Amino acid sequence: MGKNSTRTTGKSSKKKSAVKWRPALKREMKKVAEIEAVDQASGRPVRFRYRWEHVKTVVKLAKKLARQTGADVEIVEAAAWLHDIKKFDARGRHPQEGAKFARTFLKGTDFPKQKIGRVAEAIELHMGLWLDEPLDNLEAAVLWDADKLSKIGLTAAFHWLGGAFNRSKTSLTTRDIITFGRRADEWQHKTVASMNTEPARRAAIARLQTYQELWDRLEAELSGRDLPK
Repeated sequence: MGKNSTRTTGKSSKKKSAVKWRPALKREMKKVAEIEAVDQASGRPVRFRYRWEHVKTVVKLAKKLARQTGADVEIVEAAAWLHDIKKFDARGRHPQEGAKFARTFLKGTDFPKQKIGRVAEAIELHMGLWLDEPLDNLEAAVLWDADKLSKIGLTAAFHWLGGAFNRSKTSLTTRDIITFGRRADEWQHKTVASMNTEPARRAAIARLQTYQELWDRLEAELSGRDLPK
């Protein structure tokens, strides 16, 4: 009986560790994003699924930045998929709660066990729109940069436009959209200055310039200032 028990336990353990971490993390994040994509008051789907779009963008940026900076790609990718896993129900504490979730959930997958703590640390450190000091942990620095890059430039303009339509209970005018889009300029400059890695810093500077030019150009067209004098 002891022999059979050992054999059964071995099979169970093998089956559990065979869960592929990438699709598992993607499924978990998508489930959470689907909850957030439903208006809590009416029960109806929102017009734009911001959270899912945001996380997919962060994953792409994080993987590329990891390769450019020498960060561990597996750690960065896992942290990117899970960085907002607790955003909906933990809000201000979502980095800490997300880190706890990562430590538990990743143990049930084939993700390298020795790297789980570093994934959790990266998630825990991604909070805030700007930093007083650069992050020492490279994987955390890459995740932070990727997350904030998604809030700058044309990506931010279109993601936030979708969010504006989600939140608005009335019709929006073009002026409303411009006001909404331009209100974040001050903190965006702080975000650009806080970038931890050189590739992200260069991209952030270019993105912010493009972002400002978008709204300036739109205002010029609406006022007719682009017409010859």
